Amino acid sequence: MTDTPAAHPTDPFDAKAFNAAEGLDPVDPAYAKVLRIATALNLIPLAIGVSVFDHLLIRHVDGPYGLLTALAWLAAIVVILAFPARRVSRWGYRIGDGQLRVARGWLLRTDTIVPFVRVQHIDVGQGPIERWFGLSHLIVHTSGTHNSTVTLPGLPADLAAAMRETIRRHIQTDFA
Repeated sequence: MTDTPAAHPTDPFDAKAFNAAEGLDPVDPAYAKVLRIATALNLIPLAIGVSVFDHLLIRHVDGPYGLLTALAWLAAIVVILAFPARRVSRWGYRIGDGQLRVARGWLLRTDTIVPFVRVQHIDVGQGPIERWFGLSHLIVHTSGTHNSTVTLPGLPADLAAAMRETIRRHIQTDFA
């Protein structure tokens, strides 16, 4: 019988193994669509600008006309299709035991633990693209200045509201 070795729980290339080993819940997969649309809204004007530059300038200097346009649109398409899904798979969270834990990132991994006793106030935000997909983001403001705001995006709207209420109840209990 041969056993295949499991991925090490801290293997940066295996986000699902890391989140599962750490007991973290993933953000909603629909958040990848939100990121794709937001990325497209940022990159498409840039690609259009490069196309205009290619059309107006490169053609007058006898350069390779169309090369910049093709590269700009290819890069935009690759970034829009590939990167959002990778970013979503690198987010995880866990609420409980008087704290909120948020882990994110691949190359630069950040694992933040916010004790509820340090929470000053909590916001649930929702942009127009998030609203379209029924998602929200939870913003936890803590005491202190460095890293005093922790944002957890990609939550279903009802879950974000429930998490806010859970944290609020803990805050009231701690100060009662």
